[in-house]
Amino acid sequence: MNDDLAALGARIDRTNELLLRMLAEVAKTPSTHAIFVDAGYLYAAAGRLVAGTEDRRAFDLDAEGLIEALIDRARTIFADSRLLRVYWYDGARRRIHTAEQQSIAELPDVKVRLGNLNSSNQQKGVDSLIRTDLESLARHRAISDAALLGGDEDLVSAVEAAQGYGARVHLWGIEAPEGRNQAEPLLWEVDSQRTLDLDFFKPYVSRRTAAAEGMTARPTREDVRFVGAQIAAKWLAARGRESLVELLPGHPYLPGSVDQDLLVEAEGLLQYSLRGQADLRRALRDGFWGHLQAQY
Repeated sequence: MNDDLAALGARIDRTNELLLRMLAEVAKTPSTHAIFVDAGYLYAAAGRLVAGTEDRRAFDLDAEGLIEALIDRARTIFADSRLLRVYWYDGARRRIHTAEQQSIAELPDVKVRLGNLNSSNQQKGVDSLIRTDLESLARHRAISDAALLGGDEDLVSAVEAAQGYGARVHLWGIEAPEGRNQAEPLLWEVDSQRTLDLDFFKPYVSRRTAAAEGMTARPTREDVRFVGAQIAAKWLAARGRESLVELLPGHPYLPGSVDQDLLVEAEGLLQYSLRGQADLRRALRDGFWGHLQAQY
């Protein structure tokens, strides 16, 4: 009897040891979040808020700058979590990327998913794509938190599916000039809500003007890269190496405030708007980072 009790005790000890090891491994595993952007909602709501129109043809959206701002905001909210990627959902005729969608797809940590675009320019199939991704990532424990920028009631099923596998879904909305631009059932279902205001979107949305449409003096990437390096030299002289050490771990992303200062100063030096110019914005950041890394 004593031998049996001893054997049972040994098995319990081994089981407890295994459980402790598993818990230790889980504790070491970082949380992971992803950002899901319904581009149809984004263009309509941000366009109305900043440019006074939902017509995409009437304004430019600096998608690259905005995505980096969303990543920066998520980094603040999910402080102890790492980014999986940004999912960007949009519509296109026959699901063929436009030039703008292609440039977004080429960004680091961004995955573009395309639904169809009907003859009335309405998105079809986007909500089901969001549900598929949310549910799959939650089911495989690839994410613990999802930031969802959208407002359609059809997204409720996507939220429920992800929550059913233990993921928390955080709804991000865009300030509405009047009324509400997100469905109430969606607001009821999510784990938390945040609203991004006019000041957040102002740097990334600009109404097109006749002068801007007729502008031809587009700088080359090398011109913009050189300006980025110039601004980096001034930034380093003003801030010092301590600020540089704090900035480097975030490469290739810049904090929102630094990125916006870089954009505004570069546009002033170039006398050219870089809003909606993804390739030139990338060249600007490349020049900025290139100079800083050369000094480290």
